[in-house]
Amino acid sequence: MSSAHNPIRLFETVVDDCPYLEGQKSASILVDPDHQIDKNLFSALSRSGFRRSGEMLYSPKCPNCNACVSVRIPSAAFKLSRSQKRVWRKNIDLRASIEDVRFEKEHFDMYFAYQKHRHPESSMCDDDTEKYISFIESSYSRSKFLCFRLDGKLIGISVLDQFDGGVSAVYTFFDPSYSDRSIGTYAILYTLKLAKTQNVPFVYLGYWIEGSQKMDYKRKFKPLQGYIDRQWRELEF
Repeated sequence: MSSAHNPIRLFETVVDDCPYLEGQKSASILVDPDHQIDKNLFSALSRSGFRRSGEMLYSPKCPNCNACVSVRIPSAAFKLSRSQKRVWRKNIDLRASIEDVRFEKEHFDMYFAYQKHRHPESSMCDDDTEKYISFIESSYSRSKFLCFRLDGKLIGISVLDQFDGGVSAVYTFFDPSYSDRSIGTYAILYTLKLAKTQNVPFVYLGYWIEGSQKMDYKRKFKPLQGYIDRQWRELEF
């Protein structure tokens, strides 16, 4: 792989147990962390199935499995399902705002509470603020916070990456006491609304894995396109 005649080195991670499919092993390829990433390269890699975690850009490369499929939603063609319409109505009283990515104790406290509630055994369930900052920020992604407030109280944040031709929903976390509102789904719906309004053609959702309950919600957004054999095609369910 090369960028403007400057070859990009890719590294393979060690093989580990897959967190999504029981009995499978997982590994990834990483873009050389010393390579200078600019917005054009980030855009090209994002459109080619790569994903960001902090400063790291990666793509799955598992030894015996290719179940991970990078997926995106065409914003202009998207149609809400009945259940998604209910989620939208349930959250009509929220105020949404686009804000700069920054550290605030209020944000981190909600993030840590979310991790303790949803992923208590994950390495992300850590009260180290530096790890939190290094996860949400990068120097090249033009990231923003999509914040949701109820009567002035912050109850959810979605981290969005902007790039040419799309916006990527990187991570969403929320106050666990509002779990019945389906904030994760609402955040995607709101992002799709923003994308359509601003003529951004695609909202990227990371990876979908058939058979993984954790990833099942992504197939409910239709039409859904998957990056397969180096081309985007609509997925049939």
